[in-house]
Amino acid sequence: MKNGLEDVVAAETQLSDVDGEAGRLIIRGVSLDDLVADSSYERTATLLLDGLMPEALDEASLTRRLGEARADIFRHVEAADATILALPPVDAMRALLARLPDGEGSDVAIRLMAASAVFLPAILRLQQGRTPIAPDQELSQSADIMRMLNGTPPSGEQISALDAYLVTISDHGLNASTFASRVIASTQAGLTSSVLAAISALKGPLHGGAPGPVIEMLDEIGAPENARPWLEKALARGDRLMGFGHRIYRVRDPRADALKAAVRKLAAASGGLPGRLVFAEAVERAALEILREHKPDRALDTNVEFYTALLLEALGLPPASFTCVFAMGRVAGWLAHAREQLAGGKLIRPQSVYVGPEARAAA
Repeated sequence: MKNGLEDVVAAETQLSDVDGEAGRLIIRGVSLDDLVADSSYERTATLLLDGLMPEALDEASLTRRLGEARADIFRHVEAADATILALPPVDAMRALLARLPDGEGSDVAIRLMAASAVFLPAILRLQQGRTPIAPDQELSQSADIMRMLNGTPPSGEQISALDAYLVTISDHGLNASTFASRVIASTQAGLTSSVLAAISALKGPLHGGAPGPVIEMLDEIGAPENARPWLEKALARGDRLMGFGHRIYRVRDPRADALKAAVRKLAAASGGLPGRLVFAEAVERAALEILREHKPDRALDTNVEFYTALLLEALGLPPASFTCVFAMGRVAGWLAHAREQLAGGKLIRPQSVYVGPEARAAA
C-alpha cells in the first residue's frame, strides 16, 4: 500500500504521458511544445476525443457544434440568482453545470465543453453588476470567451494567449480531478456527473485552486528587492512557496515554459515587457535560489501555477476565477478520460486496509 496511491498504476491510457524525470508532457503522441506552437483549443479537444466518441469528430465539426452549444447553453445563465452569485466563481459555475442533463454521448460532451466557456464570463459580469453577453457561435472558443468577458472584440494576441493556456492544461495524466472523473465514469453515472466530480476535486488548493495565491504572493512581495527576505520568512514559517514544486516533476514543469513564452508574446504585443513580468521573473529567480539553498535534497522548480497566474492576470481575469479557467481547458481531458474509462467497462473499486480497533464482545 502507498499513501495517496503514489506510484500505483490505476489505469492504462492513450491520452497523455507525463515524464516527471525528463520534464516532458506528451498528449496523444504530440509533445507539448509542438501542440502549443501550432494548435487551438478546438484542435486539441479533437485530438483528445478522437476515436472515443460514438461518432467521428473533426476540428471543423467540433468548432461548429461548440458554437451552437454555447448559444444554446446561454439560456441557463438566467438561473444565476442571488444565492448562486454570492458563491465563489468556481462554486457558482459548478451549480450552473449541475443543471445540464447527464448522458454519455457527444452532444453531452460538447455541451459540457461549451458550458464552462459561457458560464464563467456571465458569472463574473453578473457579480460585477454588469449584463452578461450572449455568445457568438461564429467565433472560436477562446475568441468568444474573451468577447463575452470584456464586451469588445479581442486581439489576436489575446486569443492566442488564451488558446495556449487552454491547450497547455488540457490533460496531464491521472491527476486528482481526472481520477475523480474516471471513478464516476466507471459507475456509468454520465459525463455531467464526471465533470462535476472533477471540478469538485480541482477547486482544492492542492490542485487547481493554487494559481490564485501566486498573485497574492506577488502582491505581498511588492518589489524585487523584497523578494528574498519575504521568501526567506515564508520558508521559515513552513509555508509553501506558491508556484514552485510538483508532485510528479523532478525537474522544471514543461508547462511553465510554455506559459512563460505565451506571457512574453502577449507582453511583446503591447510594446515590450511590462514591469509586472520583469518583477515576477525576479521573484522566480530568488525563489529558485532560496529553494536550492534550503532544500538541496528536494527537486523544487517552477510549476505551471506560476506563469498561469501571470498569463490570466494579463488577460484581465481576476484571481478568484483562475480555477474556472483551468476547468475550461481541462474539461476536454476529463471527458476523454471518462470516455476511455467507459470503453474499458470496469468499475473502479480499490481495497482498503482496516487499521481500527478489533471487534469487542458485547458486555
